[in-house]
Amino acid sequence: MKFIIERAALLKSLSHVQNVVERRHTNPLLSNVKITTTDDGIILNATDNELEVSEKITAKIEVAGSITAPAHKLYEIVRKLPEGAEIEFVLNSENNQLKLSAGRSRFSLATMPGEDFPSIAEGEMTHHFLLKANDLRDLIDRTSFAVSTEETRFYLNGIYLHQATVKENQVLRAVATDGHRLACAETVLPDGAENMPGIIVPRKAIGELSKLLTEENDDIQIDLSTYKIRFTFGDLILTSLLIEGTYPDYERVIPTENDKVMEVDSQALIVVVDRVSSLSEKSKAVRLSLSKDLVKVSAANAEEGSAEDELEVKYSADPIDIGFNYMYLEDVLKQIKGGLVQISFLDSASPTVLTDMSDPSVLFVLMPMRV
Repeated sequence: MKFIIERAALLKSLSHVQNVVERRHTNPLLSNVKITTTDDGIILNATDNELEVSEKITAKIEVAGSITAPAHKLYEIVRKLPEGAEIEFVLNSENNQLKLSAGRSRFSLATMPGEDFPSIAEGEMTHHFLLKANDLRDLIDRTSFAVSTEETRFYLNGIYLHQATVKENQVLRAVATDGHRLACAETVLPDGAENMPGIIVPRKAIGELSKLLTEENDDIQIDLSTYKIRFTFGDLILTSLLIEGTYPDYERVIPTENDKVMEVDSQALIVVVDRVSSLSEKSKAVRLSLSKDLVKVSAANAEEGSAEDELEVKYSADPIDIGFNYMYLEDVLKQIKGGLVQISFLDSASPTVLTDMSDPSVLFVLMPMRV
């Protein structure tokens, strides 16, 4: 195998694929990236057997072939080469070492055969549709913060993507919850997604998808089945196995009778909560005390003292005191894009609903704390 490739193109692709590779793995082959030549370029593949990234890059091919090499070491070598460099790759068939040269720099890497490299990308998909990059990015940004990291409830370790009906309209809805907070966002159901199965996209796949979406503005091709999902970004393909399990009936925990409603500028509330939280580091609790058109935000620390601040709001219901984990509250408020947030309460012990007043398709539920 022999080819020549531009450093910038290779580095960008390696940055995509090496993120999937675990640094320590019981199977040494999975610490490698597979390099396969095509007529006019190479294809890089990396996988951890649950998530796979594949990307094609233009290169000048002199001798065809396929091999695997250590992903992180290859990335570090290419990263440290000078900008604008052209890199020549040559596989020495006698000792199976992959030789890289660029200018006066020379490197040799141990390799493993490419024939046994695993792939999860094979298999038929049942549903196929296009989704705008901005819409997919919004679904993920609005919900991913609420994905659980608790392995015991594995079915909460991802975003639940499914078809839903809202006022007789079909939508594609994303939901995430960790039991303390719930995030729900939706977009118009794309053509081809009708009757799709409800799927749980794992946390790691969501993380890699978020990184890729920062570089993308075109439509994303999505193919899915009951067991896996594939996202195609031009020459890059991200494939992930899905979490097998039943997502809980999240709609049961969304209150419908909260009758105490406050409207406030989300950024102003974040500032006040952040200021007061300086004295709630141990408990992470802040208290919201609502009265006519005013909210007092307070925190107390038995060892260090107390803090209190006020903010004018729109509120006309009965007074109420309620406590929240300030980190959870800030996480939700940061997802309010339109400025004004509507927060509705029932009492100090019941779930609170927060909605973005500029986008009724986005909803959050926050469990209170005892303070």
